[in-house]
Amino acid sequence: MIVDDRIRERLSALKRSDFRSKFRLGNRERAYIAEKGLDTIRRHAAEMLADRVGPAEPKNDGRQTPMRGHPVFIAQHATGTCCRGCIEKWHGIPRGTPLTPNELHYLTDLIMAWIETELERES
Repeated sequence: MIVDDRIRERLSALKRSDFRSKFRLGNRERAYIAEKGLDTIRRHAAEMLADRVGPAEPKNDGRQTPMRGHPVFIAQHATGTCCRGCIEKWHGIPRGTPLTPNELHYLTDLIMAWIETELERES
């Protein structure tokens, strides 16, 4: 995957956060990714972002993203894309308006870059 400067800089900033840097893919998530493939995981990420944080006022905002159960959920917490408050804080995308297709694409790319970086790490 080609990672642009914006994503590279954001991942670097997230690594400096004690909370965000704690998240890791476990063996179960790695096996799921290996079984489904990165294209499917990308599709899941795009769908989850659109459904869970894409609306102007997401249902249960701040509590809608589980901490485990799918590699994308873990990646959302690691990348500050788990709720509209974190998206505003970490990515400067304000709350109160639906995420645009370009914003959703950026957040999906960010999640996938984090996942691919994690897959390169030893488990």
